[in-house]
Amino acid sequence: MSSGRVRSLAAVLLLALLPVASQAQFGKLLTKAKAIRSSIDSAKAVVDTSKTVIVAAKGPHFTVGLDLKEFGGGFAAPGAAGSRASANATTYRAVRAMQDSVTSMANLAVPVIAAVHGYCIGGGIDLISACDIRLCSSNAKFSVRETKVAIVADLGTLQRLPKIVSAGHVAELAFTGKDIDAVRAQAIGLVNSVHGDNAEDVQTAATELANEIAANSPLAVQGTKAVLAANDGRTIHEGLEYVARWNTMYLQSNDLREAMTAFVEKRPPIFGGD
Repeated sequence: MSSGRVRSLAAVLLLALLPVASQAQFGKLLTKAKAIRSSIDSAKAVVDTSKTVIVAAKGPHFTVGLDLKEFGGGFAAPGAAGSRASANATTYRAVRAMQDSVTSMANLAVPVIAAVHGYCIGGGIDLISACDIRLCSSNAKFSVRETKVAIVADLGTLQRLPKIVSAGHVAELAFTGKDIDAVRAQAIGLVNSVHGDNAEDVQTAATELANEIAANSPLAVQGTKAVLAANDGRTIHEGLEYVARWNTMYLQSNDLREAMTAFVEKRPPIFGGD
C-alpha cells in the first residue's frame, strides 16, 4: 500500500495471494499455505524496524472465497497410486498448514491491523480474526460463508471470532453464512471503524493508526500485546501475577527513562525500543 499521503512506520503485508479464486483447490493448499507463511515471515523479518503490521490486499476485494469448481476436484476418487486414507492424510496436513499460517499472524509480536475493502469472505474472516485491530471501507462485505458450501470453518474463525463479537452474532453469521455490510460489522464490533469507500481510504486510515501506535514505546506496546494474549486461559489473579513478573523484567528500560526526560523537557519522546 502506498497512498502517497501518510508515511508509514508499519510493515505492510499485501496479501496478493488470498483474493485469487484458485485458493480452494486441495492440490494447491500446501503451496498456498507456504506462500502465505512466507509473506508473514517477511513481516516478521522487518518487525525490528517497523512497529506495527498492516494487512491489506491488492485488487478489488480483500478475499473472495472458494472456487467451487476447483474445490470439488478435491473430492475426486483416489487413483490407483493412493488410498482414501492417504488422500485424507494429505488433506489433514494441508488444513493444518493453513491453520498454522493464520496463527503465525496472531503470533506476531507487534500489533497487526487489518485494512479491509470489498468482499472479505470465508478465509478472510479467519485472517482478520487473527489480527489485533480491524478497519474497513464502506464497500466492505463480510461473510463466514462456509456453511453455505457445506463446510465447517476450520482456519480459526470459530475459535477467535467469539473473542471479538458476542456469541449470538457469531452464531448468526456462522449458521447462516450471510453477508453483512460495513455498518453492521461496526455495530457488532467486528471492525473498529469505517473509512471512505475504497482500498486507499481504509489503508490510509490504517497507516495513520499504525503511526499513532508507533509513537509509543515498542517495548510497552509489545509487552501490552503479550500480556493481553497471556490472559487467555488465566484467572484475573494469574493475569495480574503474569504482568507483575513482566514489569519486573522490563520496567526499568531506556524507553521509560526517555519518557520521563521528554516529559520534563516538554518534548515528544524518541523511543529506541530498549
